[in-house]
Amino acid sequence: MLRLHTFTKQTQHLLRQHFSTAPFGHLTPDQVALKDASRAYFMNTLNPLFMDMDDTDVFPDQVWPALGEQGYMGLTIPPKYGGAGLDYLSAGLIAEEMHYANASLGISHSAHDNLCANNIYLNGTEEQRSKYLPNLCKGTAIGALGMSEPGAGSDAIGSMAMRAVKDGDRYILNGTKMWITNGPVADVILLYAKTNPEQNTQGVSAFLIETKNLPGFSVGKKQNKMGFRGSPQSELIFEDCIVHRKDLLGQENQGVKIMMSGLDLERCWVAVGTTGVAERALDLALVYAKERTQFQQPICNFQLIQDKLARMYTALTSAQLLCYKALEACNHVERGESGRGEIHKLSASAFMAACYAVKVCCDEGVQIFGGMGYMRDMEINALYRTIKTSEIAGGSMEIRKLIVAKELLEHGIHAHHGRS
Repeated sequence: MLRLHTFTKQTQHLLRQHFSTAPFGHLTPDQVALKDASRAYFMNTLNPLFMDMDDTDVFPDQVWPALGEQGYMGLTIPPKYGGAGLDYLSAGLIAEEMHYANASLGISHSAHDNLCANNIYLNGTEEQRSKYLPNLCKGTAIGALGMSEPGAGSDAIGSMAMRAVKDGDRYILNGTKMWITNGPVADVILLYAKTNPEQNTQGVSAFLIETKNLPGFSVGKKQNKMGFRGSPQSELIFEDCIVHRKDLLGQENQGVKIMMSGLDLERCWVAVGTTGVAERALDLALVYAKERTQFQQPICNFQLIQDKLARMYTALTSAQLLCYKALEACNHVERGESGRGEIHKLSASAFMAACYAVKVCCDEGVQIFGGMGYMRDMEINALYRTIKTSEIAGGSMEIRKLIVAKELLEHGIHAHHGRS
């Protein structure tokens, strides 16, 4: 497809080649090498797909098995089940690089790998792990998380209308999920429904749903999104849909524990992906500022442009440091400790920082591109359209602020050191 603007061939080559990542002193040489190798592969294979996905809003089915073959699926899943067996920080570094190369595939991967597969590993029985994880790790199955609903926003649990009525050794599901990433293509869905509505937050259960040939299950309207196009999102409709007791993930009426324990990990994972988008926007702006000339010189010579670049870089690297700290903290969280305390505060603040960084980088990036940045078929424009959801999904920005403030007021700044 002909673009309204193309960089020079030399600049195109620079943007597609492997950039060596910054030598962060707190990352091990192996982790830096992991980032480098991931970026090289993703820029070669995933970045060329990004703008066509944005144009057509079509998910490239062939990518998932290819990522599985390369070992980029099941990043935190032990090799016993076909995964890579990485710690959360190392896995997050890969997620960051995937978002850098292709934000749409990055967000679909996060839903598949972190929200679905990782939660199955953490909370599933041995039978459930052995059944679902190998195919999710191979990329021959696609995972999704079914939590959001049309009438449920920040009060996702209290406003949940999905019901699972127990009938002997089975449950009958009725309700609709909304804004489900990977919904139209998912083979496995981690679904939340109320099994005891009178108990409110203590009456929610989690289920593992196999979508193929499941009576009573259907995919509703595919959502036409502003950004992350090509990462499919839709309604999921359940009408007298029968699932069995063996499909229950964890204990009945204990789904909120699974949900909350996974939410901090999710926030850290998606936050570091958000910094990948921010870094891509900064790199695009840097190259354009060097190439674009006005008044007989590159615009990067002007101090107002340098001011933008400096603020973009500072916001980005600050967010990266906090995200890496939060991911490292996830490695040391004991089962059942998520959803409160230091990791709760740290994950929310990391996501806040990442959202601020990506807004600065994408907004100023479009400004540096000027009129060309306003054109829909520019990559910086596609990135700009993705960023708003980072303030809404995974607990809105307002909720994150409340979490951080609440933990500060209750435990102080250095709760993990035992100081007030």
